Amino acid sequence: MISQARRGLRGLVSPASLRVPLIHPLSVKLSVKVDYACRVLVQLTRMHGRAELAHIEELARLEAVPANYLVQILSELRNGGLIMSRRGKQGGYALAKRPEEVSLYDIVKLIEGDVLELGGAVEGQSGKSVARAWREVRTALEEKCREITLAQLAVRTGEEMYYI
Repeated sequence: MISQARRGLRGLVSPASLRVPLIHPLSVKLSVKVDYACRVLVQLTRMHGRAELAHIEELARLEAVPANYLVQILSELRNGGLIMSRRGKQGGYALAKRPEEVSLYDIVKLIEGDVLELGGAVEGQSGKSVARAWREVRTALEEKCREITLAQLAVRTGEEMYYI
């Protein structure tokens, strides 16, 4: 049944659709905060291994993210262990983990919690059946989010599509 859920979601995730709102026949909406966090982490991945650290102003400009909001997002990413920071004139931000170790799931889970949170209501004759189907969809989505890493996102072009 999970493979049926995957086939049903095929083609819903692309680089362009990672921006909010994600609108398709079956809509999964991610917050602007998740979108900004993903974009900035991909940019930090591109800078990974450089001697100098990335500055907020540079990240904000490259990824078109408001600098004042980026400060909050970077704080959450740092507190969650995805990035590290250093203060001072030579300070800035860098990934705290290897890009291959950070998945979309890690980012979404840190910023928003569960990818798809389902209510516990299973009333009516079809409640259990419908709840089971949504659990399968959530499982398929979470599995795909775990597969896509920052390393993969950093090398993809804007024309490529993600298929789930």
